[in-house]
Amino acid sequence: MESASAKTSPMVRSPFSSPNAGALLKERIRAWSEETGLRTYVCVRIDDKSFELHKSPLISKCGYFKKVLLETSDVELPPNFPGGSETFEMVALFSYDSPLPLDPFNVSALRCAADFLEMTEEYASGNLHERSDLYLNQVVLQSWDDTLIVLQKCRTLLPWSEELLIVSRCIESLAFMACMEILDPEQRRDPPVVNLQALTGRSWNCEAVKEIAGRDLWVKDLIALPFEFFKRIIGSLRRQGMKEKYVSPLVVFYANKWVLSKKTHKFWENTTEHNGADSVNKKVSAIFQGILELLPMGEKATRVVPGAFYFALLSRSLSLSLGNDSRAKLEHQVASLLHFAQIEDFPLPESSKESIASTAELKMMERILSIHFSSKNETGYSGCTPLNGSSVVAELWDRYLSQIAIDPKLGLCRFMELIEVVPMTDRETHDHLYQAMSIFLMKHPHLSTEEKAAVCRYLNCQKLSQETCIQAVQNDLMPLRLIVQALFVQQLHTHQAFRDCSDSFRYMQCGEFSGSLPSSRCQLPKSQNLAESPYQQGTSKGETVGTPLGSLLHKDLSVEQAEITKAEYESTSFRIQALEQELMSLKQSLQCKNMLKGSAHKVPKKPSFRLSGLERKTVVKRRNPLGQVSSCIGSMSWTSQRKYANRLLKIFRRIALLGRGQSKIKQAASGLSNGSLACRSKSLHEMYDC
Repeated sequence: MESASAKTSPMVRSPFSSPNAGALLKERIRAWSEETGLRTYVCVRIDDKSFELHKSPLISKCGYFKKVLLETSDVELPPNFPGGSETFEMVALFSYDSPLPLDPFNVSALRCAADFLEMTEEYASGNLHERSDLYLNQVVLQSWDDTLIVLQKCRTLLPWSEELLIVSRCIESLAFMACMEILDPEQRRDPPVVNLQALTGRSWNCEAVKEIAGRDLWVKDLIALPFEFFKRIIGSLRRQGMKEKYVSPLVVFYANKWVLSKKTHKFWENTTEHNGADSVNKKVSAIFQGILELLPMGEKATRVVPGAFYFALLSRSLSLSLGNDSRAKLEHQVASLLHFAQIEDFPLPESSKESIASTAELKMMERILSIHFSSKNETGYSGCTPLNGSSVVAELWDRYLSQIAIDPKLGLCRFMELIEVVPMTDRETHDHLYQAMSIFLMKHPHLSTEEKAAVCRYLNCQKLSQETCIQAVQNDLMPLRLIVQALFVQQLHTHQAFRDCSDSFRYMQCGEFSGSLPSSRCQLPKSQNLAESPYQQGTSKGETVGTPLGSLLHKDLSVEQAEITKAEYESTSFRIQALEQELMSLKQSLQCKNMLKGSAHKVPKKPSFRLSGLERKTVVKRRNPLGQVSSCIGSMSWTSQRKYANRLLKIFRRIALLGRGQSKIKQAASGLSNGSLACRSKSLHEMYDC
């Protein structure tokens, strides 16, 4: 009766394993003894437990016992028996034809035990081998949660679970359901799942990434798996055709949880299964190297993975014992993404007693920059980087040097080596390089004049912005040669500004008010000339009629505004010429004073500063072409040169104030001829009151 009911009863599924399997087994053995009148004959020992069982139920369903009991009735199962004594209790219950409570928590162990004990259809119909397989395929693998439970249980059943393909079936099922989860929600949910766009252009924040990963429970479940299972799921996702923009974020989330998160690291250190920090570092290093194998590399990586993530891995790698190949792979990947980086991504040395020059962070970044520029020269990174990628990287490096230069222990030669990491031709602007030099000189006040000049020789004043150029002129830490060069560049900027203003004025007016013919750059249309009015309207009889009053008023207003602009321009041009004459007279007077002073002391004249290529040449009173600067400083002392520089700055400030105010412009327009003649007859100091 019991046997019949056991064959026909369906498999019972419970959410948890039976808590009373041992008690049920004892009751079933007692009932069997009463029904058959047979005593227990077999003794099975496992995990310090012994079971007194009948021989008939065991040999009827277990090929293993059928062979072993031919020789002895005392059987000891090996220590690696799948599931241990708890699983054997359920196997024994099944042998006595009791209903078997299969569930996700015990089905994998029962399947492995059935294979070990040879409980196949060869010995009994509907044996444990077939029943557990049927439950796995039709129940467990159809449910996301059940599959995860079985996969977790398989860790303790290796290698049996691998040989029986339980792990592989669970991995393929999870990957398939993940693909369905990706495809389905996109039709009805915005934003889509697994999205890293919110992290683009931001510094890496482990907590923010953790919050994004927790929005979807299935993502949270996958990144909680052991790495050996997670790695195989990622491979299955790619084989089943999931797009890389969905696969790579899963790898990022996993690395953020198990590699980058400090909380996880501390948790592992406090658990009993890990013996100190060294054991944790080895485990994290193994996961780290596996993550590098899963991540996309090269140009395609920038499309799906934020560049800040690779820099976060770079910083974490300094505290781990990575292999040389893995470290080199990561550094090459970061080198290819430098033009997408931000200055906040660059790892800074932690505060320590040692000099920054010898820290691992700085040496690593120096290697990465060298890899970037050497690869650009050899293979041409221009295929995957923007045209100005090198200049962007150079600017980032100069800003990084500004943060490094604050270390007073950083030596002069070492700082110059760091500057030379980036080729000078790749620097489109020297603003940040100037800032780094200024900070370095500020933190190293003991440097001599020659040492300051050696540092600043890398600076090209022509690549400084106007604001930075003014700062350089006023910076007492800079060597005098650099200050004068910056002053000359500032003068070039001023000349260029007025020349652009002049060209713009001539272009707009086309010579109408200057009395000259129109230039070739501003040809009037052939249908119009200065004698014809564009506002005349033709009639059907060829006659012309007058233009409307509004058009005439508009034309008069335009002419009046043009005359005012012309007057302002001519007045400003005259004042510039007067200023140039004043500068030349200042130079001559300074030269005479120095010559008289030298002759009075009978000391041969030794110029302290001279522009290259200019030796005692007379000053030619004419403007140089744009881009050329003639020496306007002769032989003088350092103090006189500094005073001369300050005086030039005051003159440039007064130039900026010229021509302001509408009332002054109108007065200049109405009294142009009288005002100009009056200004010509006055001295330079009286001219500014005109």
